Amino acid sequence: MHAKETLTSKERAVQSAAHALDKKAFDVKILEIAHLSSIADYLVLATGMSDKQVQAIAESVRMGMKKYGRALDIEGAREGKWVVIDFGDVIVHVFQEELRRYYNLDGLWGEAPLVTIPAEYQWEHKEG
Repeated sequence: MHAKETLTSKERAVQSAAHALDKKAFDVKILEIAHLSSIADYLVLATGMSDKQVQAIAESVRMGMKKYGRALDIEGAREGKWVVIDFGDVIVHVFQEELRRYYNLDGLWGEAPLVTIPAEYQWEHKEG
């Protein structure tokens, strides 16, 4: 068995976002919260349009990140309304739109700097 590849916290957050975008997640953001909280270094927020899409996005993140190590915990995957995937240094939240608006983590963590997601992972504003 070979050793797991290692990523920095920021690289793990970007890769998690990339896997979410791979399943056409909307409004994907990476928030750098290390200086605001001890719970994690980064939050990744993503939106799916249905329980099936939320589940597919979460599964894409879980499977895509497996080569870097397992998630410590996953909550909400069965319901597909709000899935939380905890990698320790990075916490991924995949919401249905109305729950994301209601819980407003974007606003709650409004002081957190945004991390730029490389254009090659983006799909929302591409021509084609």
